[in-house]
Amino acid sequence: MPFYHQLGNIPHKRHTAFKKNDGGYYYEQLFGTIGFDGMSSLLYHVHRPTQVKEVRKSYDVQPKIAVEKNMLSLGIKGFDMPPKADYLESRTAVLVNNDCHIVLAAPQKSQTDYFYKNVDCDELVFVHEGKGELKTLLGNITFGKGDYLLIPRGMIHQMHFVTEENRLFIVESARPMYTPKRYRNHFGQLLEHAPFCERDIRKPQNLETHDEIGDFMIKVKKEGNIHEYIYASHPFDVVGWDGYNFPYAFSIYDFEPITGRIHQPPPVHQTFETDAFVVCSFVPRLFDYHPEAVPAPYNHSNIDSDEVLYYVDGDFMSRNNIERGQITLHPAGIPHGPHPGAMERSLGVKATEELAVMVDTFRPLKVTEAAMKILVKDYHTSWLSKD
Repeated sequence: MPFYHQLGNIPHKRHTAFKKNDGGYYYEQLFGTIGFDGMSSLLYHVHRPTQVKEVRKSYDVQPKIAVEKNMLSLGIKGFDMPPKADYLESRTAVLVNNDCHIVLAAPQKSQTDYFYKNVDCDELVFVHEGKGELKTLLGNITFGKGDYLLIPRGMIHQMHFVTEENRLFIVESARPMYTPKRYRNHFGQLLEHAPFCERDIRKPQNLETHDEIGDFMIKVKKEGNIHEYIYASHPFDVVGWDGYNFPYAFSIYDFEPITGRIHQPPPVHQTFETDAFVVCSFVPRLFDYHPEAVPAPYNHSNIDSDEVLYYVDGDFMSRNNIERGQITLHPAGIPHGPHPGAMERSLGVKATEELAVMVDTFRPLKVTEAAMKILVKDYHTSWLSKD
């Protein structure tokens, strides 16, 4: 998110000596992206952030692919993915390509004995069920149902949950993830017609500075492997920082829908973007107000993108027999639209209470073995008329 934030104590000028009260020095770290050209922050550590004591083991976490070149519309029963105690072990990729992994997770326990960072991908974590606190070396963010958590690549963090009933929909992005550029001016400020603004963005607060020496495990994800690094000091030892590169939260309930006299296309729901896919939020809203408007979406062909829809809550007026937590995949090249009867049911309806997250990828998605175990049987034939 391109705006400035600061927490804790920092020196007056960057790249200058920053002394401790006892006469020692704090250690500066540039946390940046795209070489030295992207968004960055400057961090000041109590201890050097480079003190690796040991690398214990590395192990493969790449998803196993079942369908390399998928051409079927699929339904995936997300809530059939079994919960697991550990946060990382609970994360299961269901749809993947080289640009992003779409992941389901149902962790039951908080991360307390290790820290985590993904050095390849920005992570967008949508909280379907559960609440807790995202703890990072740049401060903490309280989260709850309906929150998006945008965690930049390389950000050391822990997920602390209040309950054991947690359901997460996660997008790992190999491309930097931003707010839509058409909603920003050339300074980066969100414009008046944008469906959300900076007031809706929740930045890190409550910077915790841990001056601790010992053995601290950071699980580092890189190129499909987890590497267990042991550091000599607590990673959350930052006394202050400032800049533009930091995690933040945005609630789907703060997304203000854009409506019109006739049906509006999916780009009006766009919330995040990369150069390889977009993320959209479908929220409760008034339907179209032309006297002859058809509220249900028109049939359309995804010629250039695979469409993934994650159903969160409410009445999904364009679909029959859809459950909470279900994922649908409509691959590029295959037309799709309302289920039989959905268009007729929508006529004259004034509003919808649906809540869903959509990911449209510009390159085809592969289907994992884990996804194949929880498929909706024969979803691709569900548009056949029953009469």
